[in-house]
Amino acid sequence: MDYITPKEAGELWCISERRVQALCASGQINGVRRLGEKMWVIHKDTPKPIDGRTKASKKVKRDEQT
Repeated sequence: MDYITPKEAGELWCISERRVQALCASGQINGVRRLGEKMWVIHKDTPKPIDGRTKASKKVKRDEQT
């Protein structure tokens, strides 16, 4: 399996490395593993998580309820 770092994921998804780390810590990214105390690795095919503040996320939540 191929993995990328939070820095590489941030560049790919156009968000900061720290935001990717926060998403990893909160469990919002699937396919994430923790190596040691500080290192996260993310499966390279993992899609960018949906931002909960957008209309798209509200539509996804609505679709899940039905």
